Amino acid sequence: MSQESPALQEARRIAEDVLFPAALEVDAAERVPESHLDLLAENGFYGLAAPQDMATLDVGDFPSVLRLIEALASGCLTTTFVWIQHHGVLSAADNTKNRNLRENYLSDLVQGKRRGGIALGSALQTGPPPLRAEPVVGGYLLEGVAPWFTGWGMVDSLLVAGRTSDDALVFAMLDVVENDTLHADPLDLMAVRASGTVTLRFNRHFVPRDRIASTVPRSDYLKGDSGSVRFNGSLALGVAGRAISLLGDDAGGLPGELDAARSRLVTAPDQELSEVRAQASELATRAASAAAVHHGSRSVVPGNHAQRLVREAAFLLVFGSRPSIKSALLDRLTDPRGRA
Repeated sequence: MSQESPALQEARRIAEDVLFPAALEVDAAERVPESHLDLLAENGFYGLAAPQDMATLDVGDFPSVLRLIEALASGCLTTTFVWIQHHGVLSAADNTKNRNLRENYLSDLVQGKRRGGIALGSALQTGPPPLRAEPVVGGYLLEGVAPWFTGWGMVDSLLVAGRTSDDALVFAMLDVVENDTLHADPLDLMAVRASGTVTLRFNRHFVPRDRIASTVPRSDYLKGDSGSVRFNGSLALGVAGRAISLLGDDAGGLPGELDAARSRLVTAPDQELSEVRAQASELATRAASAAAVHHGSRSVVPGNHAQRLVREAAFLLVFGSRPSIKSALLDRLTDPRGRA
């Protein structure tokens, strides 16, 4: 077995020494403690997706990146859930041809001095777009809703995708400030309640061209979606791993399943990713359920990790899903042969 990278070792330390001991407190809080996010920034974790010449972490290879996400999620899914969204904003600032965004935002995003979140539902949702982008003189008008944005009150920048009438996606980087044309409605979630997740409502919100990160055909964007599916799968494996640790000697064959799911998440070709992501989410659900059974009636009252993990596993069954992931999960959950 190869030696773990320094960044992965540090992620494990933070997960075990800081995040997990506070996970129940965070689960009951209104928002993730600023000290948690500051700690990740101080240790360079906001630069996970930084360009090589600005790297803040010695991560190692891609499997180590996924293991790092998994390790943090095993400590506190809520904290990791807020942190992981930042990297979509960082990547947009790194890859944009807009000099204003790259020069004024990239360095601070890499260092975690500026923190970001994403609202990309219009890119992923089939049917009529929930958020429309209308070209006007000097920029675009955004009209409609972004159903899902995480980090409200904890982040500075918002990367939002609006869809044009010809099915192109307009990615805009905005300041996270409520005003007459941008309103946030809090969502009461079953898990990760402290994540500041809201629905954003846009009422002909003007975005100047110097805040446009990119415009791409939606079909092209969806072809490059595999990275986020793998990252979200690592969140589920983190929950599964923590549940397995709570089971101890009663874990049975679950540790072996976790190793297999982890390997598949790294190596599976894109066309198999929906099944692999379904495997990770279903494993988290079974492992958390087993932990609840193991701990008995204590698992149904607040202040118990098993009930927290059950809720988080259920949340990850539907978060970041795609139609193909949903179908694969339903097959696994309704037909035992689907788990083969």
